[in-house]
Amino acid sequence: MTEFVLVAGAWLGSWAWDEVVPELRAAGHNVHPLTLSGLADRQGVPAGQQTHVDDIVGEVERLDLRGVVLVGHSYSGIPVGQAAERIGDRLARVVFVDSNVPADGESFVSGRPDGRATVEASIAANGGFWAPLTAADYVGQGLTDGQIARIVGSSTPHPGATLTEPAVLARPLDGLPATYVKCLLDGAEPNDDVAELLNSEHWRLVELDTGHWPMFSRPRELARTLLDAARG
Repeated sequence: MTEFVLVAGAWLGSWAWDEVVPELRAAGHNVHPLTLSGLADRQGVPAGQQTHVDDIVGEVERLDLRGVVLVGHSYSGIPVGQAAERIGDRLARVVFVDSNVPADGESFVSGRPDGRATVEASIAANGGFWAPLTAADYVGQGLTDGQIARIVGSSTPHPGATLTEPAVLARPLDGLPATYVKCLLDGAEPNDDVAELLNSEHWRLVELDTGHWPMFSRPRELARTLLDAARG
Protein backbone atom coordinates (compact mmCIF):
# COMPACT_ATOMS: atom_id res chain seq x y z
CA MET A 1 0.00 0.00 0.00
CA THR A 2 1.32 3.42 -0.98
CA GLU A 3 1.01 6.49 1.21
CA PHE A 4 0.41 9.45 -1.12
CA VAL A 5 1.15 12.91 0.28
CA LEU A 6 -0.27 15.53 -2.09
CA VAL A 7 0.85 19.16 -2.01
CA ALA A 8 -0.70 21.72 -4.38
CA GLY A 9 0.98 24.83 -5.72
CA ALA A 10 0.73 28.54 -4.95
CA TRP A 11 -2.58 29.91 -3.62
CA LEU A 12 -4.08 26.45 -3.20
CA GLY A 13 -4.75 24.07 -0.31
CA SER A 14 -5.66 20.43 0.24
CA TRP A 15 -9.03 21.10 -1.41
CA ALA A 16 -7.32 21.23 -4.81
CA TRP A 17 -7.00 17.43 -4.74
CA ASP A 18 -10.67 16.68 -4.05
CA GLU A 19 -11.22 14.91 -7.38
CA VAL A 20 -7.91 13.02 -7.31
CA VAL A 21 -8.12 11.63 -3.77
CA PRO A 22 -11.11 9.27 -4.39
CA GLU A 23 -9.39 7.74 -7.41
CA LEU A 24 -6.27 6.90 -5.40
CA ARG A 25 -8.25 5.57 -2.44
CA ALA A 26 -10.39 3.43 -4.73
CA ALA A 27 -7.17 1.77 -5.89
CA GLY A 28 -6.46 0.76 -2.29
CA HIS A 29 -3.99 3.41 -1.19
CA ASN A 30 -3.86 5.91 1.65
CA VAL A 31 -3.94 9.56 0.64
CA HIS A 32 -2.94 12.63 2.65
CA PRO A 33 -3.68 15.95 0.90
CA LEU A 34 -1.80 18.66 2.74
CA THR A 35 -2.42 22.38 3.16
CA LEU A 36 0.80 24.32 3.67
CA SER A 37 1.15 26.97 6.37
CA GLY A 38 -0.34 30.36 5.50
CA LEU A 39 -2.75 29.05 2.86
CA ALA A 40 -6.42 28.05 2.62
CA ASP A 41 -7.63 26.78 6.02
CA ARG A 42 -4.19 27.60 7.47
CA GLN A 43 -4.26 31.30 6.63
CA GLY A 44 -2.65 33.46 9.27
CA VAL A 45 0.11 30.95 10.10
CA PRO A 46 3.49 32.64 9.43
CA ALA A 47 5.41 30.81 6.74
CA GLY A 48 8.71 30.83 4.92
CA GLN A 49 9.94 28.20 2.50
CA GLN A 50 11.54 26.09 5.22
CA THR A 51 8.23 26.22 7.11
CA HIS A 52 6.67 24.48 4.13
CA VAL A 53 9.43 21.87 4.07
CA ASP A 54 8.80 21.28 7.77
CA ASP A 55 5.03 20.99 7.11
CA ILE A 56 5.64 18.12 4.72
CA VAL A 57 8.31 16.31 6.73
CA GLY A 58 6.25 16.80 9.88
CA GLU A 59 3.15 15.21 8.30
CA VAL A 60 5.13 12.15 7.22
CA GLU A 61 6.74 11.74 10.62
CA ARG A 62 3.61 12.52 12.65
CA LEU A 63 1.67 9.80 10.84
CA ASP A 64 4.72 7.49 10.76
CA LEU A 65 4.27 6.96 7.04
CA ARG A 66 6.34 4.45 5.05
CA GLY A 67 6.33 3.78 1.31
CA VAL A 68 5.62 7.46 0.71
CA VAL A 69 5.02 8.97 -2.70
CA LEU A 70 5.43 12.74 -2.27
CA VAL A 71 3.60 14.74 -4.93
CA GLY A 72 4.42 18.41 -5.50
CA HIS A 73 2.56 20.63 -7.96
CA SER A 74 3.92 23.92 -9.34
CA TYR A 75 5.54 26.01 -6.56
CA SER A 76 5.32 23.14 -4.07
CA GLY A 77 7.85 21.10 -6.02
CA ILE A 78 10.46 23.25 -4.26
CA PRO A 79 9.55 22.27 -0.67
CA VAL A 80 8.55 18.75 -1.74
CA GLY A 81 11.95 18.16 -3.34
CA GLN A 82 13.68 19.21 -0.13
CA ALA A 83 11.32 17.12 2.01
CA ALA A 84 11.92 14.07 -0.19
CA GLU A 85 15.60 14.27 0.66
CA ARG A 86 14.90 14.66 4.37
CA ILE A 87 12.49 11.75 4.89
CA GLY A 88 15.13 9.23 3.85
CA ASP A 89 14.04 5.61 3.55
CA ARG A 90 10.40 6.53 4.13
CA LEU A 91 10.35 7.75 0.50
CA ALA A 92 9.25 5.46 -2.31
CA ARG A 93 9.13 8.11 -5.03
CA VAL A 94 8.68 11.83 -5.57
CA VAL A 95 6.41 13.13 -8.33
CA PHE A 96 6.79 16.67 -9.62
CA VAL A 97 3.60 17.79 -11.37
CA ASP A 98 4.49 20.55 -13.85
CA SER A 99 6.48 21.99 -11.01
CA ASN A 100 9.52 23.95 -10.04
CA VAL A 101 12.37 21.92 -8.59
CA PRO A 102 14.66 23.11 -5.81
CA ALA A 103 18.28 24.12 -6.37
CA ASP A 104 20.52 24.59 -3.36
CA GLY A 105 20.80 28.27 -2.46
CA GLU A 106 18.17 29.31 -5.01
CA SER A 107 14.64 30.55 -4.36
CA PHE A 108 11.41 30.35 -6.33
CA VAL A 109 11.87 33.87 -7.68
CA SER A 110 15.53 33.41 -8.55
CA GLY A 111 14.46 30.55 -10.79
CA ARG A 112 12.12 32.80 -12.80
CA PRO A 113 14.23 35.60 -14.24
CA ASP A 114 11.43 36.52 -16.66
CA GLY A 115 8.84 36.94 -13.91
CA ARG A 116 10.82 37.82 -10.80
CA ALA A 117 10.03 41.54 -10.88
CA THR A 118 6.31 40.85 -11.29
CA VAL A 119 6.20 38.44 -8.34
CA GLU A 120 8.25 40.72 -6.10
CA ALA A 121 6.06 43.71 -7.03
CA SER A 122 2.94 41.75 -6.11
CA ILE A 123 4.45 40.75 -2.76
CA ALA A 124 5.38 44.37 -2.02
CA ALA A 125 1.93 45.66 -2.97
CA ASN A 126 -0.02 43.02 -1.04
CA GLY A 127 1.40 43.12 2.45
CA GLY A 128 3.98 40.40 1.91
CA PHE A 129 1.77 38.06 -0.11
CA TRP A 130 1.67 37.01 -3.78
CA ALA A 131 -1.81 37.88 -5.01
CA PRO A 132 -3.82 35.02 -6.58
CA LEU A 133 -4.29 34.84 -10.33
CA THR A 134 -7.42 36.15 -12.02
CA ALA A 135 -9.77 34.17 -14.23
CA ALA A 136 -8.07 35.48 -17.37
CA ASP A 137 -4.80 33.86 -16.31
CA TYR A 138 -6.32 30.38 -16.52
CA VAL A 139 -7.55 30.67 -20.11
CA GLY A 140 -5.92 28.18 -22.48
CA GLN A 141 -5.11 25.67 -19.74
CA GLY A 142 -7.79 23.10 -20.52
CA LEU A 143 -10.16 24.28 -17.80
CA THR A 144 -13.90 24.83 -17.99
CA ASP A 145 -15.43 28.11 -16.87
CA GLY A 146 -16.75 26.33 -13.80
CA GLN A 147 -13.34 24.95 -12.92
CA ILE A 148 -11.76 28.36 -13.32
CA ALA A 149 -14.42 29.92 -11.11
CA ARG A 150 -13.76 27.32 -8.43
CA ILE A 151 -10.01 27.87 -8.45
CA VAL A 152 -10.29 31.67 -8.41
CA GLY A 153 -12.98 31.64 -5.73
CA SER A 154 -11.04 29.35 -3.39
CA SER A 155 -7.49 30.64 -3.87
CA THR A 156 -5.82 32.57 -1.05
CA PRO A 157 -2.83 34.95 -1.09
CA HIS A 158 0.49 33.09 -1.01
CA PRO A 159 3.08 33.95 1.70
CA GLY A 160 5.83 35.92 0.00
CA ALA A 161 8.71 34.63 2.16
CA THR A 162 8.18 31.12 0.79
CA LEU A 163 9.05 32.48 -2.65
CA THR A 164 12.17 34.44 -1.71
CA GLU A 165 13.90 32.14 0.80
CA PRO A 166 16.57 29.82 -0.68
CA ALA A 167 16.26 26.06 -0.88
CA VAL A 168 18.58 23.87 1.17
CA LEU A 169 19.75 20.58 -0.34
CA ALA A 170 22.41 18.27 1.04
CA ARG A 171 22.89 16.41 -2.24
CA PRO A 172 21.80 16.64 -5.89
CA LEU A 173 18.21 15.77 -6.73
CA ASP A 174 19.22 13.43 -9.53
CA GLY A 175 19.74 10.62 -7.02
CA LEU A 176 16.08 10.64 -5.94
CA PRO A 177 13.60 8.20 -7.53
CA ALA A 178 11.45 10.73 -9.36
CA THR A 179 8.79 11.19 -12.00
CA TYR A 180 8.31 14.55 -13.70
CA VAL A 181 4.84 15.19 -15.15
CA LYS A 182 4.95 17.78 -17.95
CA CYS A 183 1.61 19.39 -18.79
CA LEU A 184 1.88 20.26 -22.46
CA LEU A 185 -0.55 23.18 -22.65
CA ASP A 186 1.78 25.01 -20.27
CA GLY A 187 4.80 24.48 -22.54
CA ALA A 188 5.96 21.56 -24.62
CA GLU A 189 9.34 21.11 -22.94
CA PRO A 190 10.54 21.01 -19.33
CA ASN A 191 12.78 23.88 -18.27
CA ASP A 192 16.55 23.47 -18.43
CA ASP A 193 16.95 22.44 -14.78
CA VAL A 194 14.39 19.68 -15.14
CA ALA A 195 15.79 18.57 -18.50
CA GLU A 196 19.18 18.08 -16.89
CA LEU A 197 17.68 16.04 -14.05
CA LEU A 198 15.85 13.86 -16.56
CA ASN A 199 19.23 12.62 -17.79
CA SER A 200 19.47 10.67 -14.53
CA GLU A 201 18.62 6.97 -14.60
CA HIS A 202 16.43 7.61 -11.53
CA TRP A 203 14.15 10.14 -13.22
CA ARG A 204 11.29 9.55 -15.67
CA LEU A 205 9.25 11.94 -17.79
CA VAL A 206 5.49 11.63 -18.29
CA GLU A 207 3.55 14.00 -20.53
CA LEU A 208 -0.10 14.97 -20.06
CA ASP A 209 -2.01 16.76 -22.81
CA THR A 210 -3.58 19.30 -20.49
CA GLY A 211 -2.77 22.53 -18.69
CA HIS A 212 -0.87 23.50 -15.57
CA TRP A 213 -3.65 22.48 -13.15
CA PRO A 214 -4.35 18.82 -14.07
CA MET A 215 -5.96 18.04 -10.69
CA PHE A 216 -8.88 20.12 -11.99
CA SER A 217 -8.72 19.61 -15.75
CA ARG A 218 -7.80 15.89 -15.84
CA PRO A 219 -8.11 14.46 -12.32
CA ARG A 220 -8.61 10.82 -13.36
CA GLU A 221 -5.73 10.93 -15.80
CA LEU A 222 -3.51 12.53 -13.17
CA ALA A 223 -4.53 9.88 -10.64
CA ARG A 224 -3.59 7.11 -13.10
CA THR A 225 -0.26 8.80 -13.64
CA LEU A 226 0.38 8.90 -9.89
CA LEU A 227 -0.58 5.24 -9.56
CA ASP A 228 1.79 4.30 -12.37
CA ALA A 229 4.58 6.31 -10.70
CA ALA A 230 3.98 4.51 -7.40
CA ARG A 231 4.58 1.19 -9.13
CA GLY A 232 8.12 2.36 -9.89
